[in-house]
Amino acid sequence: MEALLEHFVTQSAMYSLAAIMLVAFFESLALVGLILPGTVMMAALGTLIGSGEVNFWHAWLAGIVGCLLGDWISFWLGWRFKGPLHRWSFMKKNKALLDKTEHALHQHSVFTILVGRFVGPTRPLIPMVAGMLDLPIRKFLPPNIVGCLLWPPFYFLPGILAGAAIDIPADMQSGNFKWLLLLTALLLWLACWLCWRLWRAGKSGVDRLTNYLPRRRLLWLAPGTLVVAVAAAIALAQHPLMPIYLNILGDVVRGH
Repeated sequence: MEALLEHFVTQSAMYSLAAIMLVAFFESLALVGLILPGTVMMAALGTLIGSGEVNFWHAWLAGIVGCLLGDWISFWLGWRFKGPLHRWSFMKKNKALLDKTEHALHQHSVFTILVGRFVGPTRPLIPMVAGMLDLPIRKFLPPNIVGCLLWPPFYFLPGILAGAAIDIPADMQSGNFKWLLLLTALLLWLACWLCWRLWRAGKSGVDRLTNYLPRRRLLWLAPGTLVVAVAAAIALAQHPLMPIYLNILGDVVRGH
């Protein structure tokens, strides 16, 4: 299936844009996004942008259209079928997540709709729950539109960075640079995740990772990882191939 998708998207830029719009749509669609590995697929499609096979601005527009369609249909489904959805066995099994989403929308609707777009488990739920709660359109649309404008490039970014790195000529001995780029990206992601865990410690319920990452361990692990990540980023910025890499990224953003 993955080979078929790869063949499909590499045959034509139009096919690639259609794939981006469909992935963004299904990743945003009520409940479907819970089972679709949309984050991985968006990053994979981002490599086509980074390698110059797909125009960045066209891909961004396709992602926005897919996001908006998925969210608006989800909102309508929640508004139209709120009674049956509340009685649906799947919703009852996930009642805790549903209750948290409803509470967040009641307390901070704008913030929840905007930030929820970037959180995997809640992304395909928030528009539907907003419809189930009869949230006024005027409260739903502004943060939803802003979220859909910002979400595609954010999720394309890992793939864009990887695709641009692939385009560095091998005769420039770019192997060390590519490994350093990968290490820096992983360290920055891990540092951000650990800092988020530290910030959430004590504010949320206990999960499986709490036993391995208690607050007292996070107090030194999170800042320590962040220091290492910053050091790796500084080393990457001073690498001789960085100007070439930045030039490739600039071409991607300019749509060349």
